[in-house]
Amino acid sequence: MNDQRNLFVAIAISVAILIGWQYFFPSKPAEPVAQQQAADGKPSTAATAPTPATASSPAQVPGTAASAAQTGASRNDALGKSRRIAIQTPSMHGSIALTGARIDDITLVKYRETPAGDSREIDLMSPAESPEPYWAEFGWVAAEASVKVPGPESVWQAQGPGPLTPATPLVLTWDNGEGLRFVRTYTVDENYMFGVAQRVENYGTKAASLHPYALLARTGTPHVAGMYILHEGPLGVFDGTLKEMKYDDLKKEGSARHKTTGGWAGITDKYWLTALVPPAKTEITGRFVHQRLGNADRYQVDYLAPARVVEPGKSDEAGFHLFTGAKQVSLLDGYADKFGIDRFDLAIDFGWFYFLTKPFFYLLQMLHSALGNMGLAILALTVVLKLAMFPLANKSYMAMGKMKKLQPRVQELQARYADDKMRLQQEMMALYKAEKVNPVSGCLPILVQIPVFFALYKVLFVTIEMRHAPFYGWISDLSAQDPTNIFTLFGLIPWTPPSMFHLGIWPLIMGVTMWLQQKLNPQPTDPVQAKMMSFLPIVFTFLLANFASGLVIYWAWSNALSILQQWVIMKRAEEK
Repeated sequence: MNDQRNLFVAIAISVAILIGWQYFFPSKPAEPVAQQQAADGKPSTAATAPTPATASSPAQVPGTAASAAQTGASRNDALGKSRRIAIQTPSMHGSIALTGARIDDITLVKYRETPAGDSREIDLMSPAESPEPYWAEFGWVAAEASVKVPGPESVWQAQGPGPLTPATPLVLTWDNGEGLRFVRTYTVDENYMFGVAQRVENYGTKAASLHPYALLARTGTPHVAGMYILHEGPLGVFDGTLKEMKYDDLKKEGSARHKTTGGWAGITDKYWLTALVPPAKTEITGRFVHQRLGNADRYQVDYLAPARVVEPGKSDEAGFHLFTGAKQVSLLDGYADKFGIDRFDLAIDFGWFYFLTKPFFYLLQMLHSALGNMGLAILALTVVLKLAMFPLANKSYMAMGKMKKLQPRVQELQARYADDKMRLQQEMMALYKAEKVNPVSGCLPILVQIPVFFALYKVLFVTIEMRHAPFYGWISDLSAQDPTNIFTLFGLIPWTPPSMFHLGIWPLIMGVTMWLQQKLNPQPTDPVQAKMMSFLPIVFTFLLANFASGLVIYWAWSNALSILQQWVIMKRAEEK
């Protein structure tokens, strides 16, 4: 029968979606950095930066040969190799090395590795000789190779002891001894945005042609979430278009070049971002680059601006902005407005349902501000969504109530025309038409909830505001799975079962609410269909057990509200 076939198809699609989700979006980390380094386990990094992009001959690019780096050095040892000027803001601290004048030491003071208050703060950027090098560099590329420009080994002079704070900029100078003096001024705000102004002063007798450049360099492939729905790696907006490259894709292609006016480019992790922001009105060339240096992979994002000709007795200036911090939605939106950064919020992977995901996030933030707890905000958002979809759900549940009432008559028809499938279909369609019942109308709320489900999942998965957000009881992180597990008797049995046998309390609650909701629906008259339907709550319970606990709480609460709504509507239908 058509309705039986449709039911089997619907069940198969539902199960396939969830199984496919687990298959294609596994929580599989990338190859650890340690496996990409030397066989003796020591890091191999380059002390010089990879080649910045240029619009002309490679001979005009700063040196690319990798010098011997310190092996086995800790991050603290690497920080001690050069005199440094401290960076102090309410949101981050770190330092700038006077050798090379790189921004290569950034720690985010408001974020920690685990929900525990005494856990280590997030180290975002580290020096070249450290185990996980990650830095930003700014400079000039000379059009003539004979012109000396500052490089990674150049020692700059600080105009003052520092530190660099939102109230006190840092000025560094370097003289090439041949008529060019380079002045670099760093500024920083209270959050995560640096300003880098580069000025070159020509006190010599010959004109100098120089290209300003900026780059981000990262050695070693970082651990990634391994989720198809989340981009981690190089990305940027070039002439209004978002470009993304996975680390593996960049390894294969080697490099990608984009010309743009304005925009931005950087390297993103799940929650953290480093991004270069060029001048909005300047046409520049940006690149994503991969290099294999020794036993390590080097990833780079860089910009090169057109040449500036500095005449004797004259000076010229070029500037970039650098973002190094947490991907807070409101903060990125604020920077986009303040500095005219095109589509800066796309650093957060809102996905295909952007038109739902971002409004959901802001609504959650409003509810969080009012209620004081992100879990309560999720519950309140569920109520709002239920109210928004009430007319559709009301019509659907009324139809299901009529279907449930018609079940005895359907069973009579099935018994009477058991040997005549064609006649049975005709009689059932006539019955549905006479009673004004649409047998598939009960599926509409599920279809409507699919984009809502994925949009909310995106919010819970990709936004840092959900990271380590607590609920009540045992939920300390709404972005992580429920930590309890029935297979360890909730911690009484000291063993760690496979992930497929991780089943927490909230997934169990969700499964029970799904089973109760199923009992309110018209039951299939075919015993095979009924058996398959009875297994769906169990299947969904296990498949959702590894999802973010905030999403499971949303689903369970949504089911509970649906049960109440469906019971009231169907009760009224029966009374009528």
